[in-house]
This record gives sequence, structure tokens and C-alpha cells, in this order.
Amino acid sequence: MRREHGQVAPVLLPGDVPAWFVLGHRENLEVMRTPTSWSCDSRNWNVRLPPDSPLLPLTAWQPLLVFADGQEHARLREAVVDSLGKIDRHSIRRYVVRYTNQLIDSFAHTGRADLVTDFAEKLSALVMARQMGVGEADALPLGAAVRDMVKGSETALQSNSLVVSIMSDLVERKKAGPGSDLASHFLSHASNLSDQEVMEHLRHAIVAAHENTTNLMANALLMVLTDRRFRANLSGGSLTLPDALDQVMWDAPPLSVGAFRFARRDINLGGQLVRAGDMVLLGLAAGNVDPEIRPDLHLPLPGNRSHLAFSAGPHECPGQDIGRAIAETGIDTLLTRLPDLELAVAESELDFSTSLVSTRLNSVPVRFTPRRATPAAQEPPPVAQPLPAVASPVVEPVAVAAPRRSWWQRFLGRG
Repeated sequence: MRREHGQVAPVLLPGDVPAWFVLGHRENLEVMRTPTSWSCDSRNWNVRLPPDSPLLPLTAWQPLLVFADGQEHARLREAVVDSLGKIDRHSIRRYVVRYTNQLIDSFAHTGRADLVTDFAEKLSALVMARQMGVGEADALPLGAAVRDMVKGSETALQSNSLVVSIMSDLVERKKAGPGSDLASHFLSHASNLSDQEVMEHLRHAIVAAHENTTNLMANALLMVLTDRRFRANLSGGSLTLPDALDQVMWDAPPLSVGAFRFARRDINLGGQLVRAGDMVLLGLAAGNVDPEIRPDLHLPLPGNRSHLAFSAGPHECPGQDIGRAIAETGIDTLLTRLPDLELAVAESELDFSTSLVSTRLNSVPVRFTPRRATPAAQEPPPVAQPLPAVASPVVEPVAVAAPRRSWWQRFLGRG
């Protein structure tokens, strides 16, 4: 598409709906960072979809942060950012370690597991549900419903109903008995969110957080298991785990396509004339491999966080540090306890599914030496710092004894 059309390409969405696909890194940033030219409000779209269009669940306007512009966006984003800021970051790390060990204990004795269905999906659901205020008994059913809903299966509508029901009940419970959780923070915020707005933003938060965090962990673990270049940089000490996650977000971002935008007026973008009301799709994965900024895709990018995985501008993901914390701490704990993980199938047999916005890794079967469960009192603390403010610098190895080797030294140093 880039060779034929340049950095912005005309495309047809399901139902032969016309749109523009933004391929260039610079052009993606231009759209993300100029809300005066590009609206998030789908009511500005110059297309009216039929009631059976598969695009409706993604594009139909809702009273949500992601569809808001201007002052309304500022009001909603302030509530989201402030409420997320009140979540105890240190407690996230503790819960990630706890739940990771519980999940490993459930399959460690078998010597086999699926790192998506047995680990990444469940860990993300358990941690995020707790931060939101959802009871532990509802966490895994909630996570399964979110994944089913995003997949667009035949039961997606029923799954969405379950998510709405759990979040509506959560709002009522927290109105009666607030706590230190995201739902309570939303309800008490000075922006005076309505109950409906709180429920909708909780629903949106669990969908975005669960799907993206699960995909990030799955993609990172796959790279560790299959990419020799990736392994070599880790084992050689040229990549820290935070750097490694950034590399994953360059090469395999959790979302391939970001939120839609709608032109407020006729605009020349990347050499194409985009008419007022036209839809543009933000190509996150495409922008990350733009040859103008990455002429050699084999060169590692340690410490470089200018990827598009979390978007940019006023709609940049407000919870990205939490997603990184879950992925970083969870992967570190997993590979510390199971350092001899290896794929149980050929790489060509891995199961992927694609949608309009992402390529999802559905399964990563692995095998390892069977192990006993680890008593809770002896849970090994992970090396990784869960919430690095900036990318960790590359540190040259020094001859200093450490209490234990890092997971990548154990995992990659085996014969």
C-alpha cells in the first residue's frame, strides 16, 4: 500500500465503506496531535451505516472519552487521569506477583501450559478487576467476556451484556460503600460523572486494558521464545526488560490500528486530499515500520519510546504505565520460575486471528520441566521495576555478585 499510494492510502472497510488508512509515522502523529483538524466524534462522519453493519459497534457514538472533543473531552479525561493517578502503583506489583504465582501453581506440575489462555488472559483480568473494584469471583468471567466481545464471536452481544451488568452492579455497590478503587474514584471526582458515564468508562477501561495488556504479554513472550535477535540482545545485556517491551511495541503493538478520526475540513494529508467528514484509520503498526524512521527493521531500538503503540496527543493512552507494569512484572516472575520454557509446537502452527484493529495471538503452547507449587511465603520477588518513569539505560555488565541471576540470564543461558 505504501509503495502504491504513499503514506496515506484509500481503503474500503466492510460493506465497501470508503476510508483513508494512515501509514506514515509522521502523518499518524499529525492526525493524533491536531484535534482542531481531526475529530474523534463519529457524528461528524459523512457516511451513514446500515443497521446491520459490522462497523457499528466500533464507530457508533457513545458518551465516552474516546468519542469526545474539546471541553467535553477535557472534562472526561481529567476524571480518567485523576482517578487512574490515585491507584497505588506498588500494590499493582504485589498483586501481579501474587496472581502470577497462583496461575503458575495451577499448571506447574504438568510441565505444559498455554501462555495466552492459562497466563496472559487470566493475569490481566485478575489484576485489572481488582484495581477497578470488581470482586475476585467475577474477575475471570469478566475477562473471558471481554475477550469474546472483542473477538466479535456469535456470543459477543451476550458477553457485552455480562460486562455491562458487572460494571452496573459495581457502580451501585461503590455508591453505597466506596473504597480505594477506580470505580470509587470515578464516582467521587469533581467532574461529576453521571452513573451512566461511570459505568461506560469502566466498561471501556476494562476492554482497552485487558485486550491490550494480554496482547502485549503474548507478543512479548512469543518474541522471547522465537526471535533469535531478540534473545541475543537480552542474553548479551544490551536489552533490559523495559527496553524489550518497547521493542515489542515497535514490532508487534497490541493494537494494529488505533481509533478513527474524522476530518473537520478538507485537508491535504500525506499528499492525499481528505474531504471534510472523511474517516481516517490510524495505522499504528504501519507507522512503526515506516522506512522514513526505520530504514533497517533489524536494528534494535533500546530505550526508544517514540512508537505509536499508545497513540499520542490529547488522546494518548492514560493507563499505559499500568499496562506496562502488569506485563513487565508478570513476564519477569513467570520466566524466573519457569526458565526452561520452550514452544510445544512449531512456530508455523501458532494460532492467530485478525480483526479490523488487531492481530491477536490466540494460543502459545509451551513445555517446561514440571515443578512443585511455590508456597506464598516464599514467592520470589521479581527483578523488574514495574513502573519505570523512563526507559532504563543500557548498563555494561560489572563483576558484582547478585542475589540471583535475572530471568533472561537463566532462560537464555541454558545449554
